[in-house]
Amino acid sequence: MKKSGKQAAQPAIERTLTKAEEQVMHALWQQDKAFLKDVIEAMPAPQPHSNTVATLLKILIDKGYVKAEAVGRNNLYSALISKEDYSRRSISSLVANYFNGSFSNAVSFLVDQKQLSVNDLELLLKELKKK
Repeated sequence: MKKSGKQAAQPAIERTLTKAEEQVMHALWQQDKAFLKDVIEAMPAPQPHSNTVATLLKILIDKGYVKAEAVGRNNLYSALISKEDYSRRSISSLVANYFNGSFSNAVSFLVDQKQLSVNDLELLLKELKKK
C-alpha cells in the first residue's frame, strides 16, 4: 500500500461498526501497530480464523478506521481513530438515537435500571465540580 502525504479523514459518525469490527478495533487499540497475527492473538477466545480477521481489517480500511502499511509481504495495521474518540462518538450517537440527545435522560434511565447508584452520581457530581 502506498504512503501518501495526505492525512486520512476521520471516519464519519454514521459509519458505525459491527461487533466483530469493534473486536478488531479493540485488538488494534491494545497495540500501536500490529500485523494480522498480532491482531488475532489480541482477540478474545475463541479467536476467529485469519481470513475472517483479514476481511474485517479490509472493511475497516474501507470505512476509514484503519490504515495498512506494506512491510515486505505483510501489512502493518494501525487505527486511524483513538479508542477515546470512538467511545465519544458511540456514546453521543447512543444518546442522540435513544434519549433524544439528552444525557440527563440517559443518566436517569441508568438510575431507573439500577445500573447507576446514588454513590456513582455523587462521584460524577464531584468530578463535574472540579471542571
